[in-house]
Amino acid sequence: MYKHQNSQGSGSFSWVFQRVTGLILVVVMIGHYILMHYTPESGHTYDAVLSRMQSNWYRVLDLTFLVLGMYHGLNGVWGIFRDYKLKPWQTITVMSLLIVLGLAFTLWGVKTILDIPYVQTTTGELLVK
Repeated sequence: MYKHQNSQGSGSFSWVFQRVTGLILVVVMIGHYILMHYTPESGHTYDAVLSRMQSNWYRVLDLTFLVLGMYHGLNGVWGIFRDYKLKPWQTITVMSLLIVLGLAFTLWGVKTILDIPYVQTTTGELLVK
């Protein structure tokens, strides 16, 4: 028999935030595609990426892309598992694995982005502000 759930336990936040992150990710991915494929000076060399990452705006953009993408992807995987009638211990196990793996990969990504050094490029310009 159907039992009405109140809005707190219905997952409405995750449903709405899944759509919001999806829209933001589409915009960011279009910008990423244009930057990487239609801007000749962006290049695909290590120096070009290092030069671009000297800007804090690119770091913020990459961090935003990372966090929203990770949430969106893991929430989608969780949504697939929610479609199945899992036993309580299975639900806890799957959710725990998703949280631990999500946090580990997110922290790894954040560390990678923040560890990119502020350096002087081969053009001789000092890019540190």
